[in-house]
Amino acid sequence: MVLIVKHVVNEGAGIIGDFLKRKGYEFTTVDLEKGDRLPASFSSFEAVIVMGGPMGVYEEDKYPFLVEEDRLIKEAVSNDIPFLGVCLGSQLLAKACGAKVRSGACTEIGYFDIDLTPEGKRDPLFSGIPSSIKVFQWHNDTFDVPEGEALLATAEKCRNQAIRVGKRAYGLQFHIESTPEMVKTWLGEDLSSLNDYLRSRAEKIIKEAGGIYTQMLPYYERIIENFFSII
Repeated sequence: MVLIVKHVVNEGAGIIGDFLKRKGYEFTTVDLEKGDRLPASFSSFEAVIVMGGPMGVYEEDKYPFLVEEDRLIKEAVSNDIPFLGVCLGSQLLAKACGAKVRSGACTEIGYFDIDLTPEGKRDPLFSGIPSSIKVFQWHNDTFDVPEGEALLATAEKCRNQAIRVGKRAYGLQFHIESTPEMVKTWLGEDLSSLNDYLRSRAEKIIKEAGGIYTQMLPYYERIIENFFSII
């Protein structure tokens, strides 16, 4: 059984969920915005996937479930439970492993290139992936790489894009799960909160989403498949 942790209703598993259904994996979803409770332990799951959300890892007073997530992620890493963190999920992984997550330090909204590091090119998660691919980003914070762990991907504007902790815990700053429909929903719901520059770019981002998705989908799916092969 695979566990998917959602922080907000509109940031679901997307492409990852489609992959699980297509391959016949059993999975269950905890939706924290709806009031679902986290399990007492991650140990009974064959893999844990933690999705994104608008909150920061440091907002534990406002979102008490972040405290419990921190404990559970520490448990997953200590017990070598396969873990995949997306956006906020990657920041939670970094924090749980002792690295700093810096508030408002790196804003990326839209499609950007990421580049695999030499370690990333060797890592099984990115087997069969070009050295550079385009991904959707929506974040203001960034994480440092936990001491002694591997940086797998970088980008020009925001350096730390993918990390591996131990052998089977991964954090991806970018939204590998996003579909064009999800991107349109996120932009449509949050336009009022964007500054003028980003609001003017929203239409362009929505228009280019379909083409990028079609071109990059085989690589997104390959990364997801690689993760489950690692399990």
